[in-house]
Amino acid sequence: MPKINVYLPDELAEAVKQAGVPVSAVCQRALEQAVRRVTAIRQTVLTDLDLSTPTGALTHLTDRARTVLKLAADQARAEGSASVGTEHLLSGLLTEGGNLALHVLRAMEISLDQVQRDLAAHHRPPATGSGEDATRTFSGPATNALEFAVTEATSLGHNYVGCEHLLLGLVAEPDGTAGQVLRALGAEPRLTRRAVAAALAGYVHLRAQTQQGAPGQGQGQAAAMLTTAIRTELQPLVQRLERLEEHLGLSS
Repeated sequence: MPKINVYLPDELAEAVKQAGVPVSAVCQRALEQAVRRVTAIRQTVLTDLDLSTPTGALTHLTDRARTVLKLAADQARAEGSASVGTEHLLSGLLTEGGNLALHVLRAMEISLDQVQRDLAAHHRPPATGSGEDATRTFSGPATNALEFAVTEATSLGHNYVGCEHLLLGLVAEPDGTAGQVLRALGAEPRLTRRAVAAALAGYVHLRAQTQQGAPGQGQGQAAAMLTTAIRTELQPLVQRLERLEEHLGLSS
């Protein structure tokens, strides 16, 4: 049976030993789940997308993430594109409008309007349409981005794939238009991953605050509070990671 090495931080490795966690069994199950998700994404036919009764690759996606895929497919089909590209996925994130990925970008002080302008400047739709049935699959870069999103979700220990994971996938994918636009604006993979971790912590903090008593808040105020919470959580996280990287000699 082939052997795959798994590297863990010292503290986690020690905790695993003390708890007696069956590492091989846990890793096998996690890898099996990741393989199923990735395979389902590769086999997805976009004309079969059904948001009301998600199946296959859509099962593990959040409602917002499924909506983003549908918006991306609709845009690609309207343009007559042969496939859904990373530019359509990023445009879907922007069009959906209320997902956590957008809060992450705002917290990183990346203007969503600028993202939209740069995306439009890079994107060149086909000169002629190919009919409504043309768009049936994801492009190579878009497939890679979705696979990266699954990997990011798995590495964070999440049993779902949300818009924040899709953002990480787009940033990590090297060839697609979306990644080029995002990285040029400062959303490099390591910093974006930190921001997503901070966003999730900030969301938990905001949710706790809301439950304690602020029932009359509007969406705009809640969004502003979430952005502030993300930045509050992100600053000490970045500082701790930078100190650790400096200690390990990993800082650039």
